[in-house]
Amino acid sequence: MEKQIEEKNTEMGSVITRSEEFIQKNQKTLIIIVAAILVVILAIFGLRKWVFQPREVRAAEEMFAAEQWFDQGDFEKALNGDDTYRGFLSIIDNYGCTKAANLAKYYAGVANLRLGNYAEASKWLKKYHGKDTFTRPLAEMMLGDVCMEQGNAKEAATHYRQAAKMENNYITAPTALFKAGMAYLMIENNTAALDCFQQVKDNYPESTEWSEIDRYIALAEACK
Repeated sequence: MEKQIEEKNTEMGSVITRSEEFIQKNQKTLIIIVAAILVVILAIFGLRKWVFQPREVRAAEEMFAAEQWFDQGDFEKALNGDDTYRGFLSIIDNYGCTKAANLAKYYAGVANLRLGNYAEASKWLKKYHGKDTFTRPLAEMMLGDVCMEQGNAKEAATHYRQAAKMENNYITAPTALFKAGMAYLMIENNTAALDCFQQVKDNYPESTEWSEIDRYIALAEACK
């Protein structure tokens, strides 16, 4: 037993010696590597504090007017701005990679949908990368609305069902499922329509859609 311990100690001592020799031989290289890593960390910190954060603040401040126009229903001005304030499209162009520019893509998609510019609406809604529990499923649901306006009920139903699955959201999910059911009825996929309506019936009793869902369940069953 003592011999085994002695052998292990000898092996460990040998490893430590080799490590010390490596450090001594490559000391300058290791110092340069560590210094380079520190420079990168400090550069990232500096960029974040002195470049990215102020840019985020400016973008959010400049988007305020566009949001006001959007809320007032002036979608053209919200998109394009005026001689004094930027619109959403200018925010996207000038403040790329900011949270404000990403949100501006969502607004641009909705505004174009309201204006009947369906190709533009689809483009911006697809480019929006939301992470919250509300705008993300809403953007997906509006992609379904775009497809419905373009006469593609099958693809619309896919977007609606995807929106319903995204979050456990009692505001958007029942609406998305109801819209999916209606889209399925249009393409005569009555089994899928019934499934969507039944999910509203079973899971969302407090939703607006729930109050009339029995009528649509009966319609889907009658059409099977």
